[in-house]
Amino acid sequence: MKIEDHVMFTAKYGSWKVGDKLLVMENAEIARFLASVSNTVNVKIPEYLIDVINVPSVISLAEELAAGELAGILKTLKSPGTSRKLGKLVFEENKKLRKNIVDVARAFLVRETLSRKVPVYYPEGEIRELRVVLPFQDEHVNFTAKHGSWIVVKRLMIDEKTPLADVARLLASINETTTLKLPAYAGINTEGIDAWFGDIKKARSKLEIEALVSKYHHLPAREYAPRDFEEHARIYALRKVLEKVGLTMDIPAKSLEKYLEKKA
Repeated sequence: MKIEDHVMFTAKYGSWKVGDKLLVMENAEIARFLASVSNTVNVKIPEYLIDVINVPSVISLAEELAAGELAGILKTLKSPGTSRKLGKLVFEENKKLRKNIVDVARAFLVRETLSRKVPVYYPEGEIRELRVVLPFQDEHVNFTAKHGSWIVVKRLMIDEKTPLADVARLLASINETTTLKLPAYAGINTEGIDAWFGDIKKARSKLEIEALVSKYHHLPAREYAPRDFEEHARIYALRKVLEKVGLTMDIPAKSLEKYLEKKA
């Protein structure tokens, strides 16, 4: 049976029951749908980290760090002092496993902190309702897409033995896929944005980070994206800034995967 072109996200877990399906496969519509999926999973991930991270304390730390200027915040987020603080906020004693969870905690901290200073979520909002028939009656998280040569299936069937962190892992993996594919569908000139920051290879010192942040604030987004996707271009630019500082605001699915494999 031929599978129709589509992008679909559904989740049924406890009181969380949402879903939507896109069949109008125009590039701009796909980009908007991917943006809404990214927002949805990023908002939910912290709920499923509570067994491995002291989530309320990380949020409190984010509120504390957000009081400064963006350049100073980035330097602090990357600092050894912040690593030590995060090390006390993860629920893992094994040193080899601990590193993976600290990496997750740092990404969570980065997103929480920056969300108080600059846009980190796309303007489309979240998927809050169930607008499609669920593909499974059992509890699950499901993301599928087919468009041309792009075919993806990311799915987790959930039962009483499923670790909460495994749910977070799948949501993080879905986010990685959506944020990777979105710029092309949105018509964002990623090569141009990369070139905008191209004279700064890595930003480690205070002056380097300040120069990087200045370029971020002065990015002429309208030159790199259609009018409806200028905010998306700025979020792409923010990811480039973080990459050059050695940070990410996206929970690393691979770190959770490694942790769960070694923990099993």
